[in-house]
Amino acid sequence: MNRRDFIALLGGAAGWPLAARAQQPAMPVVGFLHNASPGQWTPFVDAFRLGLRDGGYIDGQNVGMEFRWAEGHDERMPAMAADLVSRQVTVIVTNTGGALAAKALTMTIPIVFLVGNDPVKLGLVASLNRPGGNLTGINYFSQELEAKRLGLLHELVPRAAAVAVLVNPTRPDALEQLRIVQESAGKLGLQIHVAYASTEREIDTRFAGFAQQQVGALMVTADPILLTRQDQIVTLAARYAMPAIYAGRDVPAGLMTYAPSQPDAYRQAGVQTSKLLKGAKPADLPVLQPTKFELVINLKTAKALGLIVPDTLLALADQLIE
Repeated sequence: MNRRDFIALLGGAAGWPLAARAQQPAMPVVGFLHNASPGQWTPFVDAFRLGLRDGGYIDGQNVGMEFRWAEGHDERMPAMAADLVSRQVTVIVTNTGGALAAKALTMTIPIVFLVGNDPVKLGLVASLNRPGGNLTGINYFSQELEAKRLGLLHELVPRAAAVAVLVNPTRPDALEQLRIVQESAGKLGLQIHVAYASTEREIDTRFAGFAQQQVGALMVTADPILLTRQDQIVTLAARYAMPAIYAGRDVPAGLMTYAPSQPDAYRQAGVQTSKLLKGAKPADLPVLQPTKFELVINLKTAKALGLIVPDTLLALADQLIE
């Protein structure tokens, strides 16, 4: 090899690393959209990251994440969804309101939803086994669980003939959620007082009205916004000596909760997302269902309210807080 050829070879080699880097695909980005606040959702985001890791993706190493939090303002969701779509994120992960907004904006970006009601009735997918479009995800079946929660509350507080039901009126499926509760109440012979609220002030006002309505117990329906207000709700329930059942697992001071394990659901969503990042089509990924449900009873709160927890509930409980 002569000197000229050797120099030319070295010159070509100098460009190899740059060329190789230029040919590497950009890091995929997951857009995470939710109408709650980030602080309270930290355990669920961690669980989602765990699911991604199970699928071979580590946030900050081979996948990025863009977060959009509506902070309890559902009206912000469409604009936030539009922002993620305009940024051309690889996958969007969201709840009911975000899924509906994102579906109206894109038919190409895969969307992983976590919803409490039937995604087929919502129009998100064609069927649970064969979604058929660019959406798939996790179905909590929270609406179906509302009837179960009301039954558990009635078993714990049988003397309560009238039950207040706290509902977020801005929830897309609020009417269907309420229909299921009212149907269950009819079978149990209970009178229902619907309390629509989503803001702190509205919740304060509704609790003040419970005494006038002479309700004997409270059911807090499954909703991300109400979950973000759970500390306020638990405090008011204690102040008004109101036995209550909640739809969130992490309500340690509350009397009773019954819900799917949300961390496990978000882990499942992370696994679903990792499959999409590897090239799977959402149309071919069945909508998953919760695999773990938890009943938690706070015996200290029950004692403070003068309630005796039946043995049947004690036996069913996954956790008893003393």
